[in-house]
Amino acid sequence: MIDYLPLVRRWLGTALEPWGNQLIEQIESRFHTERYGDLPRWQEALDSLPSITTSLVHLDSTAVTVGHRDEISDTDQNSLDRALRALHPWRKGPFNLFGVKIDAEWRSDMKWDRLSSELESLSGKRVLDVGCGSGYHCWRMRGAGAEEVIGIDPTPLFICQFQALQRYINDPACWVLPLGIEHVPLGMRAFDTVFSMGVLYHRRSPMDHLIELRESLVPGGELLLETLVVEGGSNDCLIPQDRYARMGNVWFLPSPDMLENWLTKLRFRDVTLVDVSVTTSAEQRSTDWMTFHSLAQFLDPEDPSLTIEGYPAPRRAIIRCRAP
Repeated sequence: MIDYLPLVRRWLGTALEPWGNQLIEQIESRFHTERYGDLPRWQEALDSLPSITTSLVHLDSTAVTVGHRDEISDTDQNSLDRALRALHPWRKGPFNLFGVKIDAEWRSDMKWDRLSSELESLSGKRVLDVGCGSGYHCWRMRGAGAEEVIGIDPTPLFICQFQALQRYINDPACWVLPLGIEHVPLGMRAFDTVFSMGVLYHRRSPMDHLIELRESLVPGGELLLETLVVEGGSNDCLIPQDRYARMGNVWFLPSPDMLENWLTKLRFRDVTLVDVSVTTSAEQRSTDWMTFHSLAQFLDPEDPSLTIEGYPAPRRAIIRCRAP
């Protein structure tokens, strides 16, 4: 099991101390074998990681890179490869650990490139990454100078993937917690910058999610929001009747104008549309590290501008704004 006491101690005397007081209980109440039967197998993979030390860590490169191939033996590299593959599927990446290249389903570096030039400096900032997956963007945020990065994601496999990286990076200022945004105490107003990427359309109540994000930010703090959108005006929003791109938990896909209106109504300031991009198979695809269906199987084979259900194909917007 993961020891979160160092994080609780780290938060003593800070704005995050109230969360730290309930953090261990929150995690223990939901992160257990009875609920997640694969946990023993994933823990076995973590336990089988070879013991390797390195001073080579690059968090500001396309592939988050740890160590060099020449630092380990063939035996250790094979053991490392097997252990990491046992944590399949890898959704976010890429990573390079001692020459083992994890080519994840998502080229998450492409999203980072679209938004990073629009960011305020993260230097010295406390950052929250909501729905962070395996933590690829968390590492990029640390590489961009963030003083502390807290990722949250309720999927235990992603926590194990992060821990595999953390085994070698060993960064006390970067954590991924097996929790959702609902576990962040409302009104704490503790984070300088908050990212919510690929989460909003999974929420039954998008306005409530935006309020949760707002209430986690210090006054004037920066929100980077990335979500699926549709083309249209300020009154246009797609509500899929069943599945969207084979996903069953997609609720609301607003137009960028409607999304901006939602944020303005909730008193966010300086609301700015940073980017709108159609998702392509260069960014999301099946690989050796994620062998299940991916974007190509989610689109209409006769017309890739549509999903398999006949809706507009995935289009994603990034909006930057400030908390009141």
